[in-house]
Amino acid sequence: MKLCRIGHHYGLLGKNGIVDITSYVEQGQSPADPLVAAIPALQQRAPALAQGQARWNQADAAFLSPVRNPTKILAAPNNYRAHLEEMRKTAFATDGKSGTLEEAGFFLKATSSLVGPADGIAQRFLDRRTDHEVELVVVIGTRVDRPVTPADALKFIAGYSVGLDITLRGPEERSLRKSIDTYTMLGPFLVTADEVPDLSALRVQLSVNGSVRQATLLSDMLFGAAEQVAYASKYYTLFPGDLIYTGTPSGVGPIRPGDVIDADIESIGRLQTRVRAFKT
Repeated sequence: MKLCRIGHHYGLLGKNGIVDITSYVEQGQSPADPLVAAIPALQQRAPALAQGQARWNQADAAFLSPVRNPTKILAAPNNYRAHLEEMRKTAFATDGKSGTLEEAGFFLKATSSLVGPADGIAQRFLDRRTDHEVELVVVIGTRVDRPVTPADALKFIAGYSVGLDITLRGPEERSLRKSIDTYTMLGPFLVTADEVPDLSALRVQLSVNGSVRQATLLSDMLFGAAEQVAYASKYYTLFPGDLIYTGTPSGVGPIRPGDVIDADIESIGRLQTRVRAFKT
């Protein structure tokens, strides 16, 4: 299934467009994200729902982040070898944290920075460099309250999405520079794990104003999705809807207000968004 959020509604990509499934999503108070919690029941109804009358056209829909309230957002540093070397050769690797996940561990991004493609990126600190980073995002589907092995980790994954980890460059702590409002983007779809049996074969690409800047295969990741879930489980209880940004390939580059960003991961989705200047 390809699931999404549009305004106050939830949708499923069906045969003729996006079907409204809001009535099947319980939106009460819970540690679990409401859409993620609804996935098991939705999977039983998916064939019938996919044939339903479409409410939205995919090309025109204003997509928000499909995950609404993660308890935490984890992000892996330097998870592609070429990007690791790219960063070690730049002036940005001055804080001693240019290592891999195994060397540096995850960093956290503020949940308040999470937005969807329709929200756009409100760029601050225009006198400093701000970079794009496209990433595969893992969405946790089942509570993980103990350390698990990579072999077991896949059963705890609800699905995957396309993410942007927008990064202000500078001397401050990484989590601060990456947690500015609108600097964590997700969408347009949450694609359930059963739809993506082999992540390694998928291509990821990002372009700015039509010019390709990042492109590689997910097989180039140093630590795969299952390994990252297993690593996270050593430190945290993971709840349904928690997000793991799995790292970006080489080719990161600056963005400016007015830019149009297109991020695509084969079989998972195409995220298109715009950059604007932050206004007080």
